[in-house]
Amino acid sequence: MIEHQYDPDRDDDECPPEGPSKSQIKREKLALQALAERLAGLPRVELERLKLSPATWIALDETARIKDFRAMGRHWKRIANLLEKEDMAAVHALMDQAGERERELNARHHALERWRERLIAEGDAALADFIEHCPAVDRQQLRTLIRAAQRDTERGRPDAPRKLFRYLREATETVEG
Repeated sequence: MIEHQYDPDRDDDECPPEGPSKSQIKREKLALQALAERLAGLPRVELERLKLSPATWIALDETARIKDFRAMGRHWKRIANLLEKEDMAAVHALMDQAGERERELNARHHALERWRERLIAEGDAALADFIEHCPAVDRQQLRTLIRAAQRDTERGRPDAPRKLFRYLREATETVEG
């Protein structure tokens, strides 16, 4: 058996292959499979903005039927292979928009949680700041919800703090909307 060593000065056909490595190809395939999972989780209304092929639509629609873990893995590979033939710029743009919307919702949720915690901890002092932030709020109802949340927090009950959170969410939606 003859061993060949790579010589960069040789110009014959024994040069190393050009293009991505096997590892790079595998990373790209796994990224496409993850994208397929995220894409399948989006509402159909958003997906319809993409001009997907009928085969891709069929595969996406089949996702809900598949229950077996191993079959689901093969299914993501199938969708990933179909996605390679699609307009990936549009797919990535849609996923970026969905990610941005999710970040905004998370930020809003965390801001409401901070308001709730502050209102429970500080009481009327924080209430004045919240009313300044959201002047159309029913002050009496909010004050009642804060006091109930303070009592339930001391007792270790989650009911009144949850009601306060829902009220804060509704109140800020009317201001922002």
